[in-house]
Amino acid sequence: MTVPEEVKKPRGLIWLVDTLERMTGFPRAVRHKLGFALYQAQIGQRHESAKILRGFDEAVWQVRADNPSGTFRAVYVTEVGDAIYVLHTFQKKATSGIATRQRELDLIRQRLRLARKLAGK
Repeated sequence: MTVPEEVKKPRGLIWLVDTLERMTGFPRAVRHKLGFALYQAQIGQRHESAKILRGFDEAVWQVRADNPSGTFRAVYVTEVGDAIYVLHTFQKKATSGIATRQRELDLIRQRLRLARKLAGK
């Protein structure tokens, strides 16, 4: 008889500022994919679309979901305190190029500072 692997209790998920409100406006399939990716982060796993967002001191993760209406992203950190902090959710509007717009990166930096403050770091 095989003993089941211990199920990890999910870490808390903290949605900063308007991240949850923005995500509720995404198409249903996108919400499901991004939500599953965030759940995987909560239990210590990594979604297949998770990638490190460069240019930050901490590991800032980005997951994406493609849809006929565009590409959607959720950006989060796992190593600032005991919870997963969702820093930003947005739709990438550009049809060419892979770079995230500077405006989005500045917002992520600002919210990373907020996450550190909330976590007492």
